Amino acid sequence: MRQSYQLPLLGLLLFSLVPSQLCKTCAISEENYFRLAPLLRAMDKSKYTRGTDAANVLLSQRLVGIADPVIKQHLLQQVKYNMQRNVSNLTSGQLALIVMALGACHTQDEKVIYDYHLIGQLENKFRAEIENMGAHDGNPLTNYYQLSLNLLALCLFNGSYSIPEVTELFSPENKNYYLSGQFSVDTGAMAVLALTCVKRRLMNGQIKADEKAVERISNHTESLVKKILSEKKENGLIGNVFSTGDAMQALFVSSDYYQESQWNCQQTLDTVLEEISQGAFSIPIAAAQILPAVMGKTYLDVNSCVSSAGNFNISNPVPITVSPPDSPSNISVNYSVRINETYFTNVTVPKGSVFLDVMEKAQKENKTIFGFTMEESEWGPYITSVQGLRANSNDRTYWQLLSGGKPLSQGAGNYIVHEGENLQVRWSKY
Repeated sequence: MRQSYQLPLLGLLLFSLVPSQLCKTCAISEENYFRLAPLLRAMDKSKYTRGTDAANVLLSQRLVGIADPVIKQHLLQQVKYNMQRNVSNLTSGQLALIVMALGACHTQDEKVIYDYHLIGQLENKFRAEIENMGAHDGNPLTNYYQLSLNLLALCLFNGSYSIPEVTELFSPENKNYYLSGQFSVDTGAMAVLALTCVKRRLMNGQIKADEKAVERISNHTESLVKKILSEKKENGLIGNVFSTGDAMQALFVSSDYYQESQWNCQQTLDTVLEEISQGAFSIPIAAAQILPAVMGKTYLDVNSCVSSAGNFNISNPVPITVSPPDSPSNISVNYSVRINETYFTNVTVPKGSVFLDVMEKAQKENKTIFGFTMEESEWGPYITSVQGLRANSNDRTYWQLLSGGKPLSQGAGNYIVHEGENLQVRWSKY
């Protein structure tokens, strides 16, 4: 059976709230739309899960104009169920995504935002993040990626926030842009989107501030853009494959701050399309985050996107099963836990296993040393403790996953391990 998806026949969209700030985008060509089929298949997995990944998928599909009423209705039901059931327990970023998904393209679903007073709750969560920073050495309740999402949603839907606080919080020198000393591209990119929205409202006179506010926000944006571009790889990816979509969105809306020669957008797009074909974006949230960028869209298009699409179809053919060549059914990997000292073991797992399988096998062998806990997130399992030592955002501590001493860009439930690999979970600070 073939599933059919509809995408808009719109080409490039140059959208701006300020005439002098035109976005410069590159987007997948119409004849290559078939290359997006793996993303659409991945996003379809959201029908089997609950949680805020449905908001990610709904927002992404609305931004690019996918018009499948059955899928849309299912996603809406999940979003509303999640919101009605535990809105008070949602993080600031999760609620922000729900607000943007419900409000995208100005459909009748936008009414839910105001029926449930979501903007007021979003303002309260923004305030709670800031208060936590004051009480815990500048550390927010969640992280700066979510704080930026929160600000972006407040800006897009006319919420309240303090311009002086924004200019102070989002200074490029803030430690929260860094993870273990490394600049976080997706965090910086989301901040650029939020700051660009705030700047546009200031320049339009929609919100008032002192005359130097625009200059300070512009300076912050320029510095963050430079940091993002400094993480560009030779193949065009920015940071890693999963941060590239956010980086593309940020660079689309900030072309005033870099020279055309500093970023080859087409090269980045071509590399992303190749990564799509290799299955890099196999979970719903990963697919949802990259799709707007390859279509030349950004989260700032939420208020101007279209709610229906053209008649172009992407057919999803039944995958062809290929028998692999004869190979060992099991592989052996080295696994260690590092806190103040390092604990080693060798683990045998079936070929094709993921990092989490290795952790579970080691835990069965010695729960005292290798026992761990985890929580489910939109990105898959998130390791919360090992040996009873629990990650804590106030202390900026977390469990880092590494292979061969290098941090992984994929999570424990997605990274496929290989024969002889040296894997480690390390107690770290960001």
